[in-house]
Amino acid sequence: MYFSLIHPTPGHERAAAHDWIAGAYQQHQWLWRFLPALSGSPRQFVFRRQDIDGLPRYYVVSAAEPRSPTPDWAVHSKPYAPRLESGDELRFDLRANPVVTTRGADGRARRHDVVMQEKKRLLGERGLARWADWTTPDRPALPDLIRRTCAAWLHARATRLGVVIDDEALQVEGYARQRGKNDELRFSTVDFGGRLCVTDPEALGKALFDGVGHGKAFGCGLLLVRAFG
Repeated sequence: MYFSLIHPTPGHERAAAHDWIAGAYQQHQWLWRFLPALSGSPRQFVFRRQDIDGLPRYYVVSAAEPRSPTPDWAVHSKPYAPRLESGDELRFDLRANPVVTTRGADGRARRHDVVMQEKKRLLGERGLARWADWTTPDRPALPDLIRRTCAAWLHARATRLGVVIDDEALQVEGYARQRGKNDELRFSTVDFGGRLCVTDPEALGKALFDGVGHGKAFGCGLLLVRAFG
């Protein structure tokens, strides 16, 4: 496995600009150019975009080493094989797509944004149709609702990720609704950060390579960890 940083080559920012102004789905397709594979091959990378000083930086974990298809983009890669032990305490960052799956009357499974689903549940309990219709003092502040529902989503996955997450240090920020393919598909993203304790190194190692949750084609799921200090 490889951990890579992809960014515009200094001096080539203008030429590279048309690549990074595309939507989230187009960016995923574009990154395939750095990791050519046989047609029909499964996705073998997870990524995250982080803009710094107005320029994009793509962090990528992949099975193959990326190669830039154009001089407009620079790639810096290194072998990625984290050494993890039970009891390790690490800082982590994660951009995720928190969803809950329900099954409709037709038997089909559907994914729902956890925040919107909780709002729907709370409104249903009160016979209300819109959030703005809830005017009594017991209506939760939206930032509190976002933190509670998204934190619960992450904690529910902690065991299978092989970690225990420190709830007091957990940061839940940047909740946003995004547009996807054809400017129609909408999905949510949330940025998590904080500290965790490793309980199952093998499970955590798998999560570092495979990603966490859904929305990986849209730049979600890449779990980044580092030691304190």
